[in-house]
Amino acid sequence: MQRKFSSNLIIGGLIVGFFFLMLTVSFFYTPFAVNEMRSAERFLPPGKPYLLGTDNFGRDVFSRIMKGTQTAFLVGTVSVLIGMVIGVSLGALSGYFGGWLDRTITQLNATIQAFPGVLLALMIVAVFGPGTVNTIIALSITAIPGFTRITRSGFLQFKEYSFVEAAVTIGLSPLTIMCRHILPQIVPSLLVAASTAFAGALLAEAGLSYLGLGVQPPEPSWGRMINEAQGYLRQAPWYSLAPGLVLLLAVLGFNLLSDGIRDLLDPKH
Repeated sequence: MQRKFSSNLIIGGLIVGFFFLMLTVSFFYTPFAVNEMRSAERFLPPGKPYLLGTDNFGRDVFSRIMKGTQTAFLVGTVSVLIGMVIGVSLGALSGYFGGWLDRTITQLNATIQAFPGVLLALMIVAVFGPGTVNTIIALSITAIPGFTRITRSGFLQFKEYSFVEAAVTIGLSPLTIMCRHILPQIVPSLLVAASTAFAGALLAEAGLSYLGLGVQPPEPSWGRMINEAQGYLRQAPWYSLAPGLVLLLAVLGFNLLSDGIRDLLDPKH
């Protein structure tokens, strides 16, 4: 049966595509130097030549938002990849072998999940210090339980199927069975989880940077820009609105994309 692309997938894909385009362009071009200060041009409203106005140092807000895309996507991509690799590995071992290994990994997962994700990330960054690397480590740890749970559930389900039992009968190794026969069956669920986790990582990174525990100046971050702008809400509302709306749009885009992927890959659709 031919599957139809849902509106969520189309809209989410367009939004995410826009941000990937902005990300790519930002490596080669920004309208103005990101950290160049122009004291005579502080708090200029949106218009020409500053599309989204300037900040309290006379820096171009749009250029900083473009550069901030690099920070957001770097933290989001690396933290989700690390969380996925570790989570899928733990979930696969837990679901396939069971026994004491399953109990140990499940207990470890439950311990991590006992702490709210953002609170756990806050604690880790507060202990080891602010910065991009520690932010990635903190968000990677918070991403592990979700991937572990999904993978374990999938392995528990599919290891009872006849094609897995046949693979065991002909003497294939557990690693071969896990990687070639079971893991491909849960890839759709992992793609949905990765898209949702990416949206959460963007929001968490912005939150940590807003609190001064994430990316450190002068590197631009959407959350840091919102923090710097909060003292000028009446004087220059565009200064806080621009990064806030960009963050909202990015999180919305990845959540819509996640829903769209789920709808596309769901056999009931």
